[in-house]
Amino acid sequence: MKDIVFVHEPTDLQCGQAVLAMITGINVGNVCRELGNERETKLAEMKSYLSVHGYKMEPQRREAAEKSELPPLCVLSLETPRCWHWSLYAYGTFYDPEHGVLDDFPVCKRKYYWEVTQ
Repeated sequence: MKDIVFVHEPTDLQCGQAVLAMITGINVGNVCRELGNERETKLAEMKSYLSVHGYKMEPQRREAAEKSELPPLCVLSLETPRCWHWSLYAYGTFYDPEHGVLDDFPVCKRKYYWEVTQ
């Protein structure tokens, strides 16, 4: 797995595309074009896109209370104060398309993840 390069979401509705861009290393504009979607991404779109690009997103959603419960690489779905939000955890660091590079989860109530492998 290559090093993750942080990608800020181009709009408030493109956190999923930014996460996909960080995992695959593909420009976020190209991710939007390939998905045919510049708005909120659905779980099925995330899984399908990663699959096409050689990654596997585990089918089962798991809940996490703290960072130590996360696998090395995973897509996060977080209930933030504003909305449900896609984020990325990779090798000890959180890459959140809205909040930046963090040492721990951004502020959120519920935290779910899907492990990603290549």
